[in-house]
Amino acid sequence: MSGRAGAIHAAARGFEHAPRPYEIGRPSYPPEAIERLVSELGIEPDSDVLDLAAGTGKLTRLLVATGASVVAVEPVEAMRTALTRSLPGVRALAGTAEAIPLPDRSVDAVTVGQGFHWFDGDAALAEIHRVLRPGGRLGLIWNLKDESVDWIEKLGEIMESYRGAAPRVASGAWKDAFARTSLFSPLERARFSFVHEADFAAVVARVTSVSFIAALPPAEFARVVDRVRTLLVTHPETKGRSTFELPYRTGVYWCERL
Repeated sequence: MSGRAGAIHAAARGFEHAPRPYEIGRPSYPPEAIERLVSELGIEPDSDVLDLAAGTGKLTRLLVATGASVVAVEPVEAMRTALTRSLPGVRALAGTAEAIPLPDRSVDAVTVGQGFHWFDGDAALAEIHRVLRPGGRLGLIWNLKDESVDWIEKLGEIMESYRGAAPRVASGAWKDAFARTSLFSPLERARFSFVHEADFAAVVARVTSVSFIAALPPAEFARVVDRVRTLLVTHPETKGRSTFELPYRTGVYWCERL
């Protein structure tokens, strides 16, 4: 199994254990970022929208709030189960970005939250192009930790020491498929920032919701949790606190089907 294939397999295995930490530890998206995403994709109450790699439904529920008809596609059964539990009115299908279980030209917009860097970009863009109607749009969104803050940087160092071959959004490698494709217009981008307030358990959950952390053997997983707790009780910026401010930067990207 190649490095990338192995990383994807580990991610799927990790996410089977991660729905609850994902819900607790991951922030939602800032309203202004969602407003921009919805506006640029032209999502309206009569729109048909695919939320791809929907996870537990963090982005899905915000799309549902627009009044659009939303279908969620998610490959990991445990994540999909969590989504349907919280959003029983949403059709949730098993599938991947490279094999979308929808007919040709069946949706007006496709969204991907926190996920495109895991895809085989070329195959995913071909599939997304297939299910989009002419003039339909693709939108991507990520919340990324602002590691210019010292304790956040150290939190990231704990996580990154276990990454292995897992893809990293910040590398920008996911953009290569967009540079190659003739199926979509050039990517456009907007950036936002916000602060997520979390308690002790939520900070720990933010770390343990990461797929390659969730997939660790029990003893090593416990060691990660201990390292996070030690950081929070000893770092000058977090010592003695019961709640913590986690700064995030949100990137919104969009393009149009050609």
